[in-house]
Amino acid sequence: MKLPKIVLVLVLTLLSGALFAGGRSQGSSGAGSGQVDLRVLNYFDMTAANAALEVEQVWGNFSKANPGIRVIREDLFNDPYHNKMEAYAAAGQMPDVFYVWPSGRSTTLHTQRLLKDLAPLIKRDGLDKLYISAALDPGQQSAGYVAMIPLAITSSHAFYINNEVLRAAGLSPARTYAELKAQVPVLKAKGYETVIMANQDAWVMQSCLFSMVAGRFCGEGWERKIHAGQAKFTDPDFVGALTFIKSMYDDGVLSKSSLTTSYGDGIGPFATNRGAYYIDGDWRVGAFITDKSTGQAVIPPDRQRNFSITVFPEIAGAKFNDSTSAILGTGWAMSAAIPAGSAREEAAWKLVKWLSGRENQTYLLETGGITTPTRTDIDLAQLTLEPLSVEASRLGSKYKRSTVVIDGPFAAEVHEPINEGLQAIGMGTQSPQQVAQAAQRAFDNWKAKQGR
Repeated sequence: MKLPKIVLVLVLTLLSGALFAGGRSQGSSGAGSGQVDLRVLNYFDMTAANAALEVEQVWGNFSKANPGIRVIREDLFNDPYHNKMEAYAAAGQMPDVFYVWPSGRSTTLHTQRLLKDLAPLIKRDGLDKLYISAALDPGQQSAGYVAMIPLAITSSHAFYINNEVLRAAGLSPARTYAELKAQVPVLKAKGYETVIMANQDAWVMQSCLFSMVAGRFCGEGWERKIHAGQAKFTDPDFVGALTFIKSMYDDGVLSKSSLTTSYGDGIGPFATNRGAYYIDGDWRVGAFITDKSTGQAVIPPDRQRNFSITVFPEIAGAKFNDSTSAILGTGWAMSAAIPAGSAREEAAWKLVKWLSGRENQTYLLETGGITTPTRTDIDLAQLTLEPLSVEASRLGSKYKRSTVVIDGPFAAEVHEPINEGLQAIGMGTQSPQQVAQAAQRAFDNWKAKQGR
């Protein structure tokens, strides 16, 4: 049962301090002289490989180096994280440091200016020379200023190939969608799925597959044309992209069972040779490689050479088959409510620099957390990476142009009907035309609210 918003706000106002105080903390337990307490909301998949190591390597090492700062950390993942963040924002109880997206799922935080502008601190400490230009480009963030430091450039679509399965079925990786479709009965006869995907969470299809498909049908800058009134979601190109998703279900390339597979539950079946292909983001590499704290891997390094990572095969009728969807990655931000020049601001900035810095980005590269870092002072050739991590680092060479991830340039009021519509297409309860019409209505309503 959902609480009314006003009740939720009141409850959080009363309890949020207690919730943070009861969370995980590093550093001394008492509020000693000069100590600064930082409330941190951390996006953390506790089931992922290297999760236990992250607590020690990232948070433990920071606390050892900064004994005067006590980190009071709350760990959440996937929708529970976003729901909690939205609740804290509504209650006016923002944490000091938190994990954010440059747009999309963090749009509320950006548009309500709940994030501190980091540009003065970046300039003060000379960090602008240590990051690629796109990472610190204010035009790439919904706030319109440098509200967070992205950790990576993210390919939201990656096409994982299990060559063990393909060889067992007498097949090779599909180069076109027609070839992929033709493989369905061959794989089925051998007891294999064609493409494994976890589509129960509505964002997955939109982010990890459909954004790429929309880009191939509509081209670079299609989202700008819609915002400018020069194109509509109901135009043939966008409807064609939606229709292609329908054909994937109709052709058996995607099973309807994917709609009841929760995010994370596709990893095991793919690794244990239940299917030939797997669709997710490039970040999912981290789920397959070795967990350094246990020495175990979902796909051991000696098997990883039998897997490859590329982009979706060529789609007949699409105009831009050399493209995929990419976006500035996630990163760390500070609350705008922290007083400028205060000890708390300095402590929070120290933590953000640590989390965004060379040491942590290197750790994330080595554990599969990111594949394309934003720091310019990391030499990938000097790192010891497992075969799948190397494959992921080469993904950028598999396409020539990148197009938007839909939940980046479009507000939640617009992209959520698309997310829901994609699921309805899979279930057969809405047609591509109906989903396109719903998206256009949502966009028109959103635009009217903006007074445009």
